[in-house]
Amino acid sequence: MKVLSLFSNVGFGEFFFKDHDIQVVVANELLEDRVDFYKLLHPNTNAVISGDICNPAIKKNIIEACNKHGPIDLILATPPCQGMSVANATKHPNDPRNKLIIHAMEIFNEVSAKYMLIENVPQMPKTFIYYKNKVVNIIDYINLVLPEGYKCISEVLNAKHFGSPQSRKRSISLISPNGIWRHPNKSDKILTLRNAIGHLPSLSNGEHSNMPWHFASTHNPNHVKWMSATPEGETAFNNTTDYPQKDGRRIKGFMTTYKRMFWDQPAPTVTMTNGSISSQNNVHPKDPRVLTIRELLAVCGLPENYLDKFSHVQADGSFKYDFSPNFIRKVIGEIFLPKMSLSIIKSINNAQ
Repeated sequence: MKVLSLFSNVGFGEFFFKDHDIQVVVANELLEDRVDFYKLLHPNTNAVISGDICNPAIKKNIIEACNKHGPIDLILATPPCQGMSVANATKHPNDPRNKLIIHAMEIFNEVSAKYMLIENVPQMPKTFIYYKNKVVNIIDYINLVLPEGYKCISEVLNAKHFGSPQSRKRSISLISPNGIWRHPNKSDKILTLRNAIGHLPSLSNGEHSNMPWHFASTHNPNHVKWMSATPEGETAFNNTTDYPQKDGRRIKGFMTTYKRMFWDQPAPTVTMTNGSISSQNNVHPKDPRVLTIRELLAVCGLPENYLDKFSHVQADGSFKYDFSPNFIRKVIGEIFLPKMSLSIIKSINNAQ
């Protein structure tokens, strides 16, 4: 199966493809730093095109590369979600981020792929855009512009049902002839945070281990104090002492912040702010810190040693890294979980 990957990020979601005769032959990503990293992770991708698909020249390059390296069987599209997210209180039909789907569908029609998978936040099917001076629902828009006989069906799935130790709900839209491609069945086997990272060494604030990418961030001492007093699965806002405060007065906030995870549940959704104790559900169930990058890889269903090749032991025994931890945390927060991605694409076999 030959694949065009749009909005590729760094290609984490494609990790398992190579073992299942799924080949990404063309990839496109807007940001240059992600393109450079993608090429290191996926050196066998024939064409990795950097640039904005809204740019006619970039779009032309993508289509020409598909014609050269295709024919394309599947388009995988994971457009930016910020315009559709619950966190975006100013959702508007003219948000340019949401209209990226228009350019993606133009490419689908030009390339004539048989299948297309669109992954985004659960709010995507409830999002509206302007199309031909009318406000239309995104899923309705997609069905309007599909070739005759094609259909888009959308469903919200949770990655925890597809082999990932993370609860991450995503809108999964499948495009196929006559809607023959259906969403895969959910697995009853649920992996937990303990399954994923329970074997890794405990770390105190700012502590480094002897394993690459397994080092604790250095947090504000007040945050460490508050979280040290917080039980597993709880928020520091519920503490009777050592609660979040400013100038001696208790402060208020969302009950998902300053919050520890549960050991025996899947990890909460990993976001781009996974390095902050004060953001959503980010704190280790035992230690007063956020998850390390090694732990984040594991809860995303990737091998925990996946990035070890980008680390180097220095003379003093410490590690030097080829990429900044902040960059790695951001791209992990944008991930399409690879086991979920593979499960969905493999379900094409049931549509044959």
